[in-house]
Amino acid sequence: MEVITIESQAFKEIQSKINLIAKFVTAIESKQAEQPEDGWVDSYEVCTFLKISDRTLQRLRTAGAINFSRIRGKNFYRISEIQRLLQENIIHRSDEHLQDLIKNHQLYVEQRRNIKADK
Repeated sequence: MEVITIESQAFKEIQSKINLIAKFVTAIESKQAEQPEDGWVDSYEVCTFLKISDRTLQRLRTAGAINFSRIRGKNFYRISEIQRLLQENIIHRSDEHLQDLIKNHQLYVEQRRNIKADK
């Protein structure tokens, strides 16, 4: 084992910088936890909780108004993209509809995790 000695003032400076970095990381993590923008939802969830039709969603895709990803023939949308549509008034719904979408999507994800854990 190797012992390194430094002045107490240098040690305190290093310790304060480490604490500053730890606070920064904690703030970033809590900010990301508040913003569910990383989640992906499918067309069914978007249509159900925003109360729009499949055709309306298709028109938005065709017009290029909404970004999406297609995986095995199924369309997925980022929650941040849905928020953008609501903010730009492309879809006229209250924020409660978006919160329902987010909450129910999180419940769905938890259910899927529980099913996989049981297997």
